[in-house]
Formats: sequence, C-alpha cells, structure tokens
Amino acid sequence: MVSTAALGDATTQLVQGLSPEECARVQHALDYAAAAYGERALASNQNAFEFSLGVAGTLAYLRSDVETRIAGLLFELAMFEPAIVETLEQLFGSEVATLVRGVQQLIRLRDLTVAQPVLGRGKNAAQEAAAHIETLRKMLLAMATDMRVVLVRLSSCATMLRWFAEQKRFDDTTRDYGREVMDLYAPLANRLGIWQLKWELEDLSFRFLQPDTYKRIARMLEEKRMAREGFVQSSIDRLEGELKSAGIKAEVSGRPKHIYSIWNKMRGKDLDFSELYDVRAFRVIVPDVKTCYTVLGLVHNIWTPIPKEFDDYISRPKPNGYQSLHTVVTAEDGRPLEVQIRTQEMHNFAEYGIAAHWRYKESGGSTFKGEKYDEKIAWLRQLLAWKSDVADAVAGEDVQKEWVEKLKATTLDDRIFVLTPQARVLELPVGATPIDFAYHLHSEVGHRCRGAKIDGVMVPLNTPLRNGQTCEVITAKGPAGSAGPSRDWLSPEYTVSSRTRSKIRAWFHAMDMAETLAQGRALVEKSLQREGKTAVNLEALAHKLGFAKVDDLFIAVGKEKFSLRHVEAALHEAAEPPPPEDAAVVNKSRASSVEQGAKSGVLVVGTEGLMTMLAKCCKPAPPDPIVGFVTRGKGVSIHRLSCKNFAEMRTKAPERVIQTEWGSAGSETVYPVDIFILASDRQGLLRDISEVFSREKINVTGVNTQSTKGQARMVFTAEIGSTSQLQKALGAIREVQNVHEARRQ
Repeated sequence: MVSTAALGDATTQLVQGLSPEECARVQHALDYAAAAYGERALASNQNAFEFSLGVAGTLAYLRSDVETRIAGLLFELAMFEPAIVETLEQLFGSEVATLVRGVQQLIRLRDLTVAQPVLGRGKNAAQEAAAHIETLRKMLLAMATDMRVVLVRLSSCATMLRWFAEQKRFDDTTRDYGREVMDLYAPLANRLGIWQLKWELEDLSFRFLQPDTYKRIARMLEEKRMAREGFVQSSIDRLEGELKSAGIKAEVSGRPKHIYSIWNKMRGKDLDFSELYDVRAFRVIVPDVKTCYTVLGLVHNIWTPIPKEFDDYISRPKPNGYQSLHTVVTAEDGRPLEVQIRTQEMHNFAEYGIAAHWRYKESGGSTFKGEKYDEKIAWLRQLLAWKSDVADAVAGEDVQKEWVEKLKATTLDDRIFVLTPQARVLELPVGATPIDFAYHLHSEVGHRCRGAKIDGVMVPLNTPLRNGQTCEVITAKGPAGSAGPSRDWLSPEYTVSSRTRSKIRAWFHAMDMAETLAQGRALVEKSLQREGKTAVNLEALAHKLGFAKVDDLFIAVGKEKFSLRHVEAALHEAAEPPPPEDAAVVNKSRASSVEQGAKSGVLVVGTEGLMTMLAKCCKPAPPDPIVGFVTRGKGVSIHRLSCKNFAEMRTKAPERVIQTEWGSAGSETVYPVDIFILASDRQGLLRDISEVFSREKINVTGVNTQSTKGQARMVFTAEIGSTSQLQKALGAIREVQNVHEARRQ
C-alpha cells in the first residue's frame, strides 16, 4: 500500500497548477480511488492504486486539465469492474466517465490486435508487419474521440515501464510490453510532439528489448544524463550571453540525445560511437535569414568548427523543403556539440509541415504528400505545443479551456478502422458497410457476401460500420463463380467505396461478356450445323474473318457487330461480297427465313415476278395488314399498314404505293419480328426469357439489352411462323418473374 508520506507527495504533484476548486475535485478522486482500489494489484503485480497515482502524476507533469488527471486516477477501476463507469459519472461528471470509457476501448483494441499481431510471410514479412503497426497507430487516434484519452494511455505505458525498470524485471512479459510500446506508443508520442514521454518510452522499451546493448551505450556515454544536460545548459548559457552582447534576439533550447536515439543512429548510419557529433545538441531560432548566418559566425567564433560537418540547408534546401543551418563544433574540453540555426518560419515548417521531424525520421527521409491524416496530426502537435507553453494555469485559464475544447473536437474522422475475427485491422472510409468490408478483404469474398455479423450480431448489409467493431462476413456456399453481387449494391445506401463499386461493375461486365460469348458461340455453331460444316476449324475460321481469337468472333456475333452472313460466305468462299456491317443480323434457320423475293409469300396484286422484300423497320408477318412501296432498284418493300415510315413515304410519293397481300408460303417459312421487353433487372433474367423462346420453338437471331438504374430494356429479333405463335410466346414471357411489359415492336 502507498505510504502516507508518498501519498502526500503525490497529492502535491497532482494538484500542481490547478485552481482551489479543481484541487478539491482531485482530492475527492484521490480519496475515492484509495478506498476503491484497496489492495488490488495489476497483472504485473504492481499495486493498482500506486500505478494510478503514477499515471495521474505523469498527466499533471504534462499540465493536463483536471478531468484528464482524474480519469488517469480512476480508469483502472473500470478495468476491474466495467459497470463502475456509471458510478464514476455520477460522482465525477460525464466528461471523466467519457475519458474512462475511451481508455477502456483503447485497451480492448490492444488486447484484440497488439496481443494477437497479424504477421507477414515470406520476403515481404517486414513490410507487412510495419504496415500493420502503422494501421494500429492510426486506429488509436481514430478511436479516441477525445484526444486526451491518448494522453492517458501514453502516461499509463510510461508508468508501467517505470515499474518494470524499478523491479529490474527482464522476462518475456517485459520484453513483449517493451516491443508493444516501441512499435506503437513511442511513435505516437513522437507524432504528437510529447517529447517528455517520447524519449522515456523509447529508452525504457529499449532497455527491456536489448538490455546488453543498452548497458554498453550507457557506459560509452561516460556520463550520466544529468551531467550531459548540465553540459548542454552551460553551452546554452554561454551562447545566450554572447547573443545578448551582440544585440541579437534569439530563442535557444537544447536536449542531449537519449540512449535509444544514439543506438538508432549508430545502426542506421553504420557509425562508431566516436563518430557521433550530435550526442549533445541545441537549436537557435532567430527572426530572419540574415541573422541565421550572423549567429553561425558567432558560434564558430566561440567554439572550433568541424568543417566537414557543416550543412547549409537554407541556400540548398532538402528535397522535402526543409531549411536550416547545421554545424558541429568542439568545446574546450574536446566534446562535440551540434548546433541548428533557423528562423521561426523554418522551424514551424520543419515541425508541422511536410518536413515534420517525425515524418522524416520514420520514413527514412522520403517526401510525403499532404494528406488529411498528416494535416490533422500537425494540428494536434500545435495544440499540444500550445498547451505546454501555458505556464500559469490560473492566468491562462481561458486559454486552457479553449485548448481543451479544440483538443476534444479534433479527431481523425475521415477514416474508420474495423477488425476481422482474426484481429486484422482494415482501414475504410467513413460510412463503409459490411459490403465494403468484404470487398476490401478480397473480391471473391465480396462477390459471395450474403450476410454479416457486427460484434457477433447479425445486421443488414447496408449497416454503417464504426471504429473498433469486429465484422464477420457470411458468404454463399458452392463452387467459385456460382454466387454474385446484387445490382442494388451499386447504390450509395449499400456501398460508399469507389473501389467496391468498381469491383461490382467489373463482375457484372464479366457476366455480360460471358453471356454474350455463350450466345455468340450458340449462333455460330447453329449456323455451322445448318451449313453442314460442324467439323470446320473454328480458330482458322476466326483468323480468316480477321479475328485474333475465336472468342473475339463469338463476342462480335453476340453483340450483333458481325453478321453471320460473313461466316457463311467464308465457309462457301462465295464470290459475292458480304452485306455491309450495318445490315440487320438475320440468321438462317432450319426453316426458310423470309426477307425478300416471291418466296416470302407476299403477292403483289396484278403483277407477278416482282422482287419483294420485307421492311426492316416494321418487320411484317402474317396475318398483319400489309402494303407495298416501290423502291428504286430494290423492288417492292413490304410494310405493315400501321408503319410510321410507310406513312411518311406515302405522303411524299403516293404514286409508288402498291397493293399487296399474303400469299401461300411453305409451312416451314418464318418471319423476323422485334420483341420489346421491360423488366426489373436481376441475375438470370436473360436466361429465363431465353428458355421461353426455346420452349415455343422460336429461333432468336439478335438480342440487344440495356440496364439503367435496375431496369432492363431488351429487344429480341425472333423468327416466327405466325402472329398466333408470337402472341403465345408474349403471354409466356409476361409470366416471367420481374417482367413488366412484353410486346411486339
């Protein structure tokens, strides 16, 4: 249990910088926590109340607001008893309860993800693992609807590592925890600019991950941290005195390198410890560029410069736009000292712009594009830097309140992070549904998606997902390709990702192409059967007709872009040139298909032997009332009496109208007609309609389909023997599911 003296010291630390009313709130929370925790211990065997004091003390050191400090004291209670959050809300307010719930959620995600990492395989294992950790970092920020939750979590990590160090524990537990903090929380502290925690998290984690290396570097430093800090501070004091004498206004700050940073640089640049010049360093910020060079001359006058270690990034900025003067000098005792000199504008750009320190360090110097995520991180860093500058909590009370409100309102709300049942994290756009989730996993999973569970509960497929939820996709059974998406999924109600919609459209396009291919194949094979050429080499035939593959021929025929007359001509090597490409596609069938000549069964009254042809605009068939129109050079075109085209021609040239009637034709004679069908689009619609034509023994020679907003419009060119046969077929088509209208055009 915590001693009375230790508790008194902790209380003094916890209330530092708070108003009397806030101090009373903290004292109330302390009294409640002491009684509620009792003798409870964490999994690490540390006393729970002692741990909570450490967390709250760290938050006080960071000058956080009173609600954050109280949440740091109480959140571990909610880990023991989740239902206690309601009591905390009644005693300490909704804001504290919200922060406690947020920390609970982050720890839950930690248990689901970091504790069960998704490891890469093969040569890309490192890249996959790094990408997974980066996604977790983003998720931590996205999950924290109030960014103060992240501060509490970082403080708890630092407190736990301090306990492990104090106990001198070096086992699997401390090593695993050190890896988690090094991969996830230390970079997060770095990105948020919380330097006080960043170096401590890195050093303590490094101590458990590589204890021998840590001790070796510590010995090489040959001085304790306080001594190094003292050397840097004395150097700063000397420089500030020289600057003041020269009448130069400047801000000088410095911090010695910590152990992990030293090791990281030695490893990354393959340097010996003696080659490190920036173990001790400070930065000078001045008003303008001219003063930068003035200060550089002053620094070189005070200490001895090392020429090869001077870099002028002002006159020659780095590719990412970074600007500063870097120089390394040797102090009187021979110890190297790195100095950076820049303007305030350069400093702001380096800290919050494209060349932000965390980006440059973590990306190996690569240039990043300004994404929303990066912009929000930069804004958060400025907020945190602003808060750390508020030295007097009472005098800056209004500023503090404004900072808290902005910090609460700043979230990474343009993306969400959802987990698979195997704890893999997927990054999705806000509003994403289980369908988006399924297609993000794999296209085939998306195509076969038939249901979904969110956190174990069945939900509709258009349910928006939220941060931190676990989504399980239920897929259709059966062989690959047997299931497919619905056209409804293309609506914003079901999918928000353009990537998802693109995959759905690609599936329907592939299905349409497969249907067209099958239809074209059937037409070509039927034509070969009629001509008695079933043994012909199809590849050779396709090449002869100018197609690279036989499938290209089938697709062209299926789309009515290539007439079967070309195929027949190629089979017979006919001397006659094939008809033009825009001619109507009318295939021969076992019956005699009639389009022109006396064989059509059309008689011109009072005249014999005239060449006749059925008009393609209205496609007459017995017993339609018909009339003839004498054309120039093409004989008599036969129209239905109700044909609009004929009405126009009769108005312009009434003298060419000639009376006609149906004569006797063979029982096998068939006539081409166009059939229009309007239906709600669905999978298998074309197949069901085609089965009707097959049952009625009607040959289909052409199909044209269009689907818009879930409505399909189809035009079939079919060969019929009589209109009674047509009417029977139309009646059967109207009975097909989803068909609204079926009529002859």
